[in-house]
Amino acid sequence: MERGEAPAIEVHDLVKTYAGTTAVDHISFSLPRGEILGFLGPNGAGKSTTMRILTGYLPASSGRVSVCGHSLTSQLAEVKKLIGYMPENNPLPEDMRVHEYLYFRGRLKEVPRRTLGPRIDEVLELCDLKRVRHKIIGKLSKGFRQRVGIAEAILAEPPIIIMDEPTIGLDPHQILIVRDLIASLRGRMTVIISSHILPEIEMTCDRVLIINQGRIVAQGTPEELRRSVIGHSHYELEAAGDPSRLSEACGACDESLQIEARGEPDATGFRRWLLTTKREDPLGEGLLKTLGEAGFRVRSLSRSQPTLEDVFLAATRRSWDVTAEDLKR
Repeated sequence: MERGEAPAIEVHDLVKTYAGTTAVDHISFSLPRGEILGFLGPNGAGKSTTMRILTGYLPASSGRVSVCGHSLTSQLAEVKKLIGYMPENNPLPEDMRVHEYLYFRGRLKEVPRRTLGPRIDEVLELCDLKRVRHKIIGKLSKGFRQRVGIAEAILAEPPIIIMDEPTIGLDPHQILIVRDLIASLRGRMTVIISSHILPEIEMTCDRVLIINQGRIVAQGTPEELRRSVIGHSHYELEAAGDPSRLSEACGACDESLQIEARGEPDATGFRRWLLTTKREDPLGEGLLKTLGEAGFRVRSLSRSQPTLEDVFLAATRRSWDVTAEDLKR
């Protein structure tokens, strides 16, 4: 983001209630321009409600939202021009051909006639839709329909794209195509993606925001979330030697290491162990040295990073625990 340039989206103290039920509970965050943000949460956490508010489809009960420096409440018409939105289960007209639909949507988005044709060709190429441009949308597969929805969202080249479950119902090959398409937008557009396919979020997004029960429970890069939410690293060790000496040998490398046996020794005497440490620096070389000096034969030693799924489960579980504790008081 250039100096002095307003963030793509700024949300401050956003609240949405339905008949006394709080769906979005005082959330605040800022999204720089050109970044891809993964928006995660369990079903009913408030993700879709938040997205509908950001796109102007749903009014907030209270709070402030600005989009590229424009107020959502006082400049709604201008804000809608800045956002391309692909809702979950995107409703598409089944009786229109792909290029007809994109032309129709382009005119509604006030794309000039002289540039609309070349722009349609561009998004058809980008979304790998040129071979189906003359086909009726209702006869397309789920994967092609999702790509038509993405093409429509980016057609007018808005600075911000918001996608709610863009890969839902797709097969692995189709997911890969959509992932590459979203990654190609990095730096050119700001993208918010909601998805339950966490490995896709981890591979695609620069930053992740996790919401539960209407509140933000964690946010940051995947690496920052591993440190703040999980707070430890795992090493998987397969070694043969005197088990009573393992704790002392590992402690010489890191006194905080916790050791847990995984199964019984095999016929050759090798056994699997799980080593847990709060240290972030790599310990592999030091462990191999101290274990060798202590007479252990090491077959394998590997560091296993917590996945985004581990982070997601830990963050949401922690927020549920806090809520349960509050209810007891």
